[in-house]
Order: sequence, then C-alpha cells, then structure tokens
Amino acid sequence: MRQEKFKMERPGLLEIGDKVQISEFQSYMNYSYIIEPAVAMSGCYKNADRIKAKEGIVTNIEHTPQGYYITAEFEA
Repeated sequence: MRQEKFKMERPGLLEIGDKVQISEFQSYMNYSYIIEPAVAMSGCYKNADRIKAKEGIVTNIEHTPQGYYITAEFEA
C-alpha cells in the first residue's frame, strides 16, 4: 500500500474511511492529482513516482495552520 498526502481547503468534505477517486493531470515534467469532485489536490510527482491506482481510501485528516491535509492509501 502507498500513502499520499493531499491538501484540502475546507473541513468536512471528506471523512476517514471514505473511498476517493483521483484524476491525473500532466504538466511538462510533472504529474499532479485531484481527489474528485475537486475537494483536495496533491503536490507534484515525477514520472517514476506517479500514482498508478485511481481509487483510494482516506486514512487520516490533519488540521494545520496552513489548511487540512488528507492522507489517502492506494494500491501500489
């Protein structure tokens, strides 16, 4: 299993245990991911680090002064 972090701007959009679907976006040299329907966004990943699975499960929600961070677990 692979765990990745996503940033969410508002509370209450996701709960621990929720199944999430992600969409992949490609820029010139990086990939980024959005938890649909546009509730949280990942950082940038190089080609070798792409998330292959399109569905995961929320395992943690952390509130920090910068916002809410979602940890989601995906099949490797």
